[in-house]
Amino acid sequence: MMFRLLSTAFKIGIASLITGVVLSYLDISAERVLAEVGMTPERVLVYLQQGLEWALPNLVLGSMVIVPVWIVIYLFRPPRG
Repeated sequence: MMFRLLSTAFKIGIASLITGVVLSYLDISAERVLAEVGMTPERVLVYLQQGLEWALPNLVLGSMVIVPVWIVIYLFRPPRG
């Protein structure tokens, strides 16, 4: 399971690197793409920060319910093998 996750992350990283090299060779930059859609790098960072400020408290609140339920289910599951 963990190997597949790391393998997938590695493949995505390599594909992203190759795509970035090709786009750079074609003289296409992130700032240029953002300008085409009417955004700035600063505005993207503001949106990411706002998203994190919204998601983090909800993630913590949800985990306060989900983690104890998962622990109880794990403890009462029949042994394997």
